[in-house]
Amino acid sequence: MRAVTVVPNKAGSVKVEEVGEPDEQEGTVVVETVAVGVCGTDAEIVSGGYGWAPAGRERLVLGHESIGRVSSAPKSSGLAEGDYVVAIVRRPDPVPCYSCAVGEWDECRNGKYTEHGIKELDGFMRERYRADPDGLVKVDPALGELGVLLEPTTIVAKAWEQADRIGHRVIWEPRRAVVLGAGPIGLLAALLGVQRGLEVHVIDQVTSGPKPELVAAVGAQYHTGTIAEACPSPDVVVECTGVPALVAEGLEALGTGGVLCLTGVSPTGVHVDLDLGAVSRAVVLGNKAVFGSVNANRRHYVQASRALGEADKGWLGRLVSRKVGLDAVEEAFTHRPDDVKVVVELAG
Repeated sequence: MRAVTVVPNKAGSVKVEEVGEPDEQEGTVVVETVAVGVCGTDAEIVSGGYGWAPAGRERLVLGHESIGRVSSAPKSSGLAEGDYVVAIVRRPDPVPCYSCAVGEWDECRNGKYTEHGIKELDGFMRERYRADPDGLVKVDPALGELGVLLEPTTIVAKAWEQADRIGHRVIWEPRRAVVLGAGPIGLLAALLGVQRGLEVHVIDQVTSGPKPELVAAVGAQYHTGTIAEACPSPDVVVECTGVPALVAEGLEALGTGGVLCLTGVSPTGVHVDLDLGAVSRAVVLGNKAVFGSVNANRRHYVQASRALGEADKGWLGRLVSRKVGLDAVEEAFTHRPDDVKVVVELAG
């Protein structure tokens, strides 16, 4: 079967090649891959900046944002032929640490977790894969191939869940939220914020293209200026870019008792002019909270599936701005100005 593979930490090594059928040890459920989304992590791996191949191997099968159809499954699995499923990306460490032991592998304490398509486990840009039932999430048939958006939605489902938990350390009645960045994660964060009944403001740089329209269509407001101009003293800020200057701006702009969630991974070696004393003073005197969030566990996959099930399917479909086949897969890693979510199609 064909698969998209890469040599981690080697730029220019991505290619489509023939690989063996998935080993039975990978799981009892056989899944035909329908499509795989491309994100910044994939682009970083392709550029040679990240990633780990499986033990004893040079090449890694890429891709972690998957949607597939079950080809075969044990009767005891709760899955049947034709079911749409999404594979869970991170798997618990073998020790396991106390977080992984209770299914909170997104909070792994010793760093020995593995991740499909990223860290020591093959990903899903291959025509077929195997998984055990506990590594799969069944998708509502009404969502169908749009289930390719489920994994990125888990990231913001976790972010909102934890923001709610932190906010409820006191009386918590959030009304206004700011999302920094109108990429796929930012747009999905806005969707979940609107579903919570919040007044949501999305801030990005572009003034044309699909992003402003998508923000308006989901019921949020689009801005290109500062947080202070768009929404002074928001209750929640969800940072989805990793741009250091925006992280600093989010800290400064957050309202009293507010919560700032960082989901973007910032590059190192970037310095910004920040009066840390003033920021620290504002955080302490304003009872503000700042936290980082990465990855997701099964609970967040369930939350994400529910959120997408309640969303307008036409709007979700517009997030998928470009589709490419395996024969043109390198085009998926070349950013275009109007790209929102690029998807690699493997089966019809």
